[in-house]
Amino acid sequence: MNITRLLTASTALVATATIAGAEAHSEMADEMTIVSWGGAYQQSQLKAYVEPYQEMHPEVTITWDESSAEAVAKLRAQNEAGNVTWDLVDATAADAMRLCDEGLAMEIDPDEDLAPAPDGTPASEDFGEEMLVSDCFIPQIAYSYTFGYRNDVAEWDGKQPESVCDVFDTETFPGQRSLEKRPHNNLEWALICDGVPYEEVYDVLETEEGQDRAFAKLDTIKDETIWWSSGADTPQLLADGEVVFGSTYNGRLFSLIVEQDQPVNMMWDTQSYDLDGWIIPEGLDEASLARVKDFLYFATDTQRLADQAKYISYGPARKSSAPLVGEHAELGIDMAPHMPTNPENSEGAFVQNYEWWADYRDDLDAKFQAWLAQ
Repeated sequence: MNITRLLTASTALVATATIAGAEAHSEMADEMTIVSWGGAYQQSQLKAYVEPYQEMHPEVTITWDESSAEAVAKLRAQNEAGNVTWDLVDATAADAMRLCDEGLAMEIDPDEDLAPAPDGTPASEDFGEEMLVSDCFIPQIAYSYTFGYRNDVAEWDGKQPESVCDVFDTETFPGQRSLEKRPHNNLEWALICDGVPYEEVYDVLETEEGQDRAFAKLDTIKDETIWWSSGADTPQLLADGEVVFGSTYNGRLFSLIVEQDQPVNMMWDTQSYDLDGWIIPEGLDEASLARVKDFLYFATDTQRLADQAKYISYGPARKSSAPLVGEHAELGIDMAPHMPTNPENSEGAFVQNYEWWADYRDDLDAKFQAWLAQ
């Protein structure tokens, strides 16, 4: 994937959106269950387009389910049971690919199902092929996994971390770490900090020897690591002083640092870019599908994605949305310096290989959990 194109697609900041309605449907369901991640990100979705949509359609009741981290496993189970209870699911790009490959997510036509840009540019061009990474994936944002660290650790003798590899330096930077309890990002960071060039990471990780090398590097900090499952975990651990380093989503750290004014710094070095968006589960009845498509046409238009970026420091997936993003809706601060795609922050960024993870995720999940249990 071309990093420059990804940055342009997700940060370029534009214009005024047309809220053209979706194709009229004779009947739409008046209830939707939306699956997301909870926390600051879900709140940004609520403010940017769920509440405005419900103001336009007061008859619609929306129920949230904060299960996106388990979306693949739960949709598999729902499908096997013949009882799909979700209407719309927020998923990472790699998870969307897996669900699409397994026939658990619907394919969409961007130019039919999504609004054009205000100047008439078709949705497929406004998002771009770098965002539309799967036939089932409806992009929302570009974000990153990165580290936050306490800036008041007495044992560090005034030193401050500068590199993601400082996470592996327990002598210079002693203290507990927190890492996500799944393989992606952890294995890439481990290999990079063991000397593997960015461009060779996935070639190395594809081999048994490369995987063993990554786990061996993680072994060096395993005893000093708390493993997190929820995006809320690392910010709380950092705020409580239980860890000195912690990986999480950059938007969670933005909330911790800017909104809560905690003694924590963001470490942008080797931040790992990812994409997040929607998938529609296969098997919805006609009325539910009509409602979901009507909502998506509104929620993913130029203005709505720009509005979301006013609440959280994630880059909108549409090129036409970016120029509309300015200040935080409540704090009045310029959001550009806090975006992962800001040029000053993106130097040294690492772009995840979504297709690779879609192919290898199940196997490496099992291997990672076995390693944790050792």
